Amino acid sequence: MNWPLVAPVILLAGSNVVMNFAWYGHLRGPDRTLWAAILLSWGLAFFEYCMVVPATRIGSAAYALPQLKTIQLFMSATTFLLIAWLAWGEKPSFTQIGGFALIVAGAALVFSGK
Repeated sequence: MNWPLVAPVILLAGSNVVMNFAWYGHLRGPDRTLWAAILLSWGLAFFEYCMVVPATRIGSAAYALPQLKTIQLFMSATTFLLIAWLAWGEKPSFTQIGGFALIVAGAALVFSGK
């Protein structure tokens, strides 16, 4: 297994799961004060950074920066769709899936070059 190729993908997937909960998890407790939601989100963001920084450092040995960003964006969209569906019951619509397919096409373009 080529660690510099695989580790960034795993770490970026994990960081995006955490970050999506940091961004949207507070919506589960709308009775909480805004400052408490912000502190909770920032606390989660710390753990996201603990994954994303090593992911980019390790990944820079195998990927160009635009490719690393594309992986991160792809993981962000993927984890958002899954979390919105599984945690909030918001099943992706046909148009959302179509938009996601366009993101995949854009990712393919980024990875097709040198």
